[in-house]
Amino acid sequence: MKRSYAKARIISLRKIINHHRYLYHVLNREEISSHALDSLKHELKTLEDAYPEFVTPDSPTQRVEGKPLEKFLKVRHRVTQWSLEDVFSKEEFSEWEKRLKRLAPEADFDYVGELKIDGLHIVLTYEKGILASGATRGDGEVGEDVTQNLKTIEAIPLELTLPIDCVVEGEVYMQKHVFDELNDEREKTGEAFFANPRNAAAGAIRQLDPSITRSRRLDCFIYEFSWPEERIPLTQKEELEFLRTLGFKVNQRWEYLKNGAKVEAFWEKWENARGKEDYWIDGVVVKVNQRSLQEKLGYTGKAPRFALAFKFSPDLATTIIEHVSPSLGRTGKITPIAFLKPVIIKGTTVSRASLHNYDEIARLGVREGDTVIVSKAGDVIPKVIKVLTELRPKGAKEIFPPRSCPECRGPLKKEQGQVDYFCVNPACVRLRAKKIIHFFSKQGLDAKGLGEKIILRLIDQGLVSDVIDVFRLKESDISSLERFGEKSAQNFFNTVQAAKKIPLWRFFCALGILNVGREGARWIDKWFVEKFGVIRTPEELLRAWANSAEGMFEEIPGIGPKAGGQLHKFIKKKSNQTFFKELSGVGMSFVSLPRKSTRALAGKTFVFTGLLEAMSRKEAQEKVIALDAEVSENVSKNVDYVVLGKDPGQKRDHAQALGIPILTQKEFLALVAKKG
Repeated sequence: MKRSYAKARIISLRKIINHHRYLYHVLNREEISSHALDSLKHELKTLEDAYPEFVTPDSPTQRVEGKPLEKFLKVRHRVTQWSLEDVFSKEEFSEWEKRLKRLAPEADFDYVGELKIDGLHIVLTYEKGILASGATRGDGEVGEDVTQNLKTIEAIPLELTLPIDCVVEGEVYMQKHVFDELNDEREKTGEAFFANPRNAAAGAIRQLDPSITRSRRLDCFIYEFSWPEERIPLTQKEELEFLRTLGFKVNQRWEYLKNGAKVEAFWEKWENARGKEDYWIDGVVVKVNQRSLQEKLGYTGKAPRFALAFKFSPDLATTIIEHVSPSLGRTGKITPIAFLKPVIIKGTTVSRASLHNYDEIARLGVREGDTVIVSKAGDVIPKVIKVLTELRPKGAKEIFPPRSCPECRGPLKKEQGQVDYFCVNPACVRLRAKKIIHFFSKQGLDAKGLGEKIILRLIDQGLVSDVIDVFRLKESDISSLERFGEKSAQNFFNTVQAAKKIPLWRFFCALGILNVGREGARWIDKWFVEKFGVIRTPEELLRAWANSAEGMFEEIPGIGPKAGGQLHKFIKKKSNQTFFKELSGVGMSFVSLPRKSTRALAGKTFVFTGLLEAMSRKEAQEKVIALDAEVSENVSKNVDYVVLGKDPGQKRDHAQALGIPILTQKEFLALVAKKG
């Protein structure tokens, strides 16, 4: 066979194979039989084996030729991968819609409803229309590179219909009939069953050998075109249609929903019909249709405001409570935990459930030995919802609140009008450990290198019994520990020193105050510096905080009465006041500055667009927040600076039209260094 003919034949075979892939997976049509298609693939494989110089990354044969990996590499996402806010009832959906209308009172909201596929979130990157990489969601900023495994999924195109650069998002899943067939095969070979299609799909994607992934016969729906911004259509409806024209398999059960009533009807329809599809769905996803409104609504600390997951009612099962034990949380709260006779709910084994508090136990009338109905709240957290008293055995044991802390045997206290018991023993070692771990964790100061293992080790060695002890450690204290050399001790010491200079909002996160989360902490930070000016140390914060009147914190935007009350209660404790003074004594300081400061970026608003190379977008945002600036997702006349990363999109054009100063990454870093 002539080389030129082989090349032309290979190109023709690829074209026709891709055509039939598109018909079958995207349009759900079949013009030739699967046997005929297999024959074409076989011919292509034979020719490419004979002429390997003509093999290209987008060839259909490359779906099956990936070599086993030693490990998965980490990959930083070009676009942040957000979680969705969950609602579980029409009432909660209505509250969400009311929040939208408060944020944009002039807008007429319409929506798009999509099925929420119960699978594994993936991120695909295409360069000039060719699949360049595929990754898992990970922590939203960094995922694992699973490109070879994703190439084995026929529904994922290796080449798009347009030669464009883009990032799309979707869900890998396993069809129910495939799941059943695989379990039948495993039963014959004596292998353990897969628990559910979601776990089977996730496990398949994380196989180091792509041939194993291919044997699991996975499928994939794509639902999001997330980059570049200038190519994203003006409505969600158009976005789904655009994805399909690019060659992606888009779930066709989506609907345009004119108003909130239509959303509720869509949810109710699929609540009743969810079992009819050949894949698991655990709810519907609702998105504001107009992209301009999506941009205006923006994001909270962890989720888009313009979209939510409207979850279905959780599945139920009955089981037996074998015994109930109290558990100590990091705030000192005692939570009764029901240990259950293991039962499978939605494909996962449930062996324990929270009973929340002892008032709830009394309300339900729960006893040890009872048969109870258990649900998964939000399909995740097991919850006892009803006792079947007619099945109660003789001698079923009543459950009473503990008289002392289950960890230290110290006293417990329940405030009047409250439902929870708390350990109030200041010497409770386990409670202190939980507080120390949280203080330095990612949810607190985010002091990398001060994780749970090292802190528990320091406690076991008698070097640490409270947060303040960590700051008082010397290098010699650490280097003397087994398996800790001079370099490790130096790294630990440097981490501790770095943790002394933090944004004020992170300090509020680290304190672990009830009902105060990450976003609330930022509002509190802003309120304090606006009201009291520069706050440099914990002792200065103490003076401002302790002198505030009861009820004052409820004025803080984004803070409800529960969090406001907890703030007041926290600072009135003598032990907490002492702690603040001790932290100032070891050199802790805050980098938050008041809005009226002329030395920082007070009152300035930044927008970041495109891929930042020197740091993640999150890190850049935190730098300007630390200098008392604001961060926005949208360009408007109220924005002071737009910082350009690689491939910035439409925001650059908007900024130019409005005359807003535009900074390169280098200029941004210079500005931050100067102001900081």
